Amino acid sequence: MEKPCTLKSLRESGYSPLPVKDEIRKNLIEKLSRKDTSMFPGLIGYDNTVIPSLVNAMLSKHNFILLGLRGQAKTRILRSLVSFLDEYIPVIKGCPINDSPFTPICRNCRERVERDGGSLEIEWLHRENRYSEKLATPDVSVADLIGDIDPIKAATQRKLLSDEEVISFGIIPRSNRGIFVINELPDLQPRIQVSLLNLLEEGDLQIRGFPMRMPLDIVIAFSANPEDYTNRGNIITPLKDRIDSQIMTHYPQTVRDAVSITDQEAWTARPCKARLVMPQYMKDLIEEMSFTARSSEYVYQNSGVSARLSISARENLMSAMERRALRLDESVVYPRLCDLHTVIPSITGKIELVYEGEQEGAASVARRLIGGAIRKIFDRYYPRAASPSSRGEMMKRSADGTYSGIIDWFGKGNRVELSDEAPWEEYFRTLRSVPGLRDLASAHMKPQDNYELALAMELLLEGLHQNSLIAKEDLDSGASYFDMLKVMFDQMKGHHEI
Repeated sequence: MEKPCTLKSLRESGYSPLPVKDEIRKNLIEKLSRKDTSMFPGLIGYDNTVIPSLVNAMLSKHNFILLGLRGQAKTRILRSLVSFLDEYIPVIKGCPINDSPFTPICRNCRERVERDGGSLEIEWLHRENRYSEKLATPDVSVADLIGDIDPIKAATQRKLLSDEEVISFGIIPRSNRGIFVINELPDLQPRIQVSLLNLLEEGDLQIRGFPMRMPLDIVIAFSANPEDYTNRGNIITPLKDRIDSQIMTHYPQTVRDAVSITDQEAWTARPCKARLVMPQYMKDLIEEMSFTARSSEYVYQNSGVSARLSISARENLMSAMERRALRLDESVVYPRLCDLHTVIPSITGKIELVYEGEQEGAASVARRLIGGAIRKIFDRYYPRAASPSSRGEMMKRSADGTYSGIIDWFGKGNRVELSDEAPWEEYFRTLRSVPGLRDLASAHMKPQDNYELALAMELLLEGLHQNSLIAKEDLDSGASYFDMLKVMFDQMKGHHEI
């Protein structure tokens, strides 16, 4: 159906405009009535926490703020608000602030309505063009947000500086009849935050000394890290008081949700002639790195650990597999634990360390986080292998424990070197050289094929190392496993020689 293009035809069509908050409320009620489960596509793990609070805020016609640490989908939530707007609304053609043909608020549009009457030209604005976003930075000015007098405009149009038409509107008036978002609100200087007070409370704005009142029709939403966590600035109390709802976001609460987020966001469906296979427990291992980091004593917890850590780590691990497929011309490639050194760059740039962590070094902390994640996955599939507290306990475990055969084999001076550059057959043959390793891996992890079996065997070796039952030396492109007691005796011998 052709849309009306003049004010007269618009009136005859029976169109009735709604304020933007009522428009959002109407469309939200329709979605809720239809039991629409995709109101916020891409949001995982928020069904019983964030989304109900967000729906309540929209039903209440509130301006709101999303408060949470980095990487908690705040921007995704805010950009999804567009779907609650009508697909198109009529605006006066050529108006910079999207004035309604029925109730224009700027002087120029009011004069055009009086002059043109029913022949006033209108155009239809799509909802995607009714969303504006501004990243708060210390250099943002009142003119950027609200507007200012434009002397060049005054000169070219031969207007006095006291004329309302010489105003150059900022991003907020240009978002009239839509949604305006400010990201990282605490970064906005306090004097700039003050300029938003009247806008939130009375819904109008003032520019310079103009005796004007423009009752904007707008939804304003904000995002921020918790203000007492940031060193950059605070949200001033009067502004916070005028924000109707404060909604707290959070990180995934389960590994399952975290895996689903990474599945959705990571670039893994890449063109590659080889078949790259990522088993579920390797996906879980990557997520456990983030969970471990969020409780690590070496990581500054108030800064948060973004979900982007797991996303980047998954992508880097897939790239390591792809690189091996290209180098060795293999048709099927599974990850290896000795590939995990390739995800260290995904970790070091996404965690903020406390003093002790700085002393350890970012790479060492990253390896600790990887080790902690491996222990969790190991404990999920294999019998408990707690770290021995003494040499006597080590000897006891070697004699009659679940892993005694493997530990004894290393105790005879044997060593295993695994590399991410080794061809598949060589890698698998090296793992099979350890007596008992295959049987234990098959019994507890029930692999579907030899590729999964090899990974399960390597997980068993790495788990024994993480529980201090065998030793490990990191190599440039892999790892070497050997006897823990030999290391202890060598250290004792060296001490006596000194």
